[in-house]
Amino acid sequence: MNYIRRGTGKPLLLIHGLGSSHRSWDLIIDKLAVNRDVIAIDLPGFGDTPPLPGEVSIRTLADAVTDFLAENDLTGIDAVGSSMGARLVLELARRGGILGAVVSLDPGGFWQGWEIPFFYHSIRLSAQLVNGLQPILPALTGNPVSRTLLFAQFSAHPWAIPAQNALNELRTFTPTPTFTKLLDNLAYGEKQKGAPADSIEQPVVIGWGRQDLVCFPNQSKLALTLFPDAQLHWFSHCGHFPQLDVPEEVTQLILDVTDGSYQPQTNNHPKQGMVTTKKLADTALIGVGAALVFVGLFLAFRPAR
Repeated sequence: MNYIRRGTGKPLLLIHGLGSSHRSWDLIIDKLAVNRDVIAIDLPGFGDTPPLPGEVSIRTLADAVTDFLAENDLTGIDAVGSSMGARLVLELARRGGILGAVVSLDPGGFWQGWEIPFFYHSIRLSAQLVNGLQPILPALTGNPVSRTLLFAQFSAHPWAIPAQNALNELRTFTPTPTFTKLLDNLAYGEKQKGAPADSIEQPVVIGWGRQDLVCFPNQSKLALTLFPDAQLHWFSHCGHFPQLDVPEEVTQLILDVTDGSYQPQTNNHPKQGMVTTKKLADTALIGVGAALVFVGLFLAFRPAR
């Protein structure tokens, strides 16, 4: 399994989400590395790690990470996950004896009812769109307007994402065989099992963006029902990727949780300051539709070479 390693101190594992790589952590890894020995992996089938042979699912990814930790004498390491990676760290915490403290950022897998096909089709369409745009992505991510449209479902203020970070994210957000299998598994495969109260001995904090258009904030209720030992931490003015939208707050949260100094929020009610799920869904659909229209116009009127 490919990984990068930076810094010194207490070891810390970073696990990216679907269609991403270790580059997902570029905005926070150097600050974390001041105080931590940071290991950011490419999951099988992403970045520079070969795909898994046979079954590709959350279960087999969790098995692969477990094996990686054992092989590198890292069992018991503190871990942070984003999106699909956030579900992975919760699964590993549930299994017990694999991780230390856990920070799970906007975990996938807690969709219910209509949210399941919404997630599946919106992400599938986005990946297909990005795949077709690969030749012109540098130009699109370099423009704040087109960058905003491309990241409308993923960020609360996508125009502020640095162009190079946006480009790095979209370079790997394509419907590869591994991506497609995991998208199917996340939406329609095995449901996430929970952990009974008092069964997880290490700290677990689930962070959630209040403007998340991929994993709607109301899904935090099911996440906490399945993981009652977890604390919920809300990120204001934040979408699906807190490490892109609020990197300083995410960095501090990770350091606090992993050194044992984290203090739970007092304003952590799911509905406090939150836009309704229907409005969030409408916003996501408008964003995807606008991106399609913009890209069509861009391609139609782009000067011929």
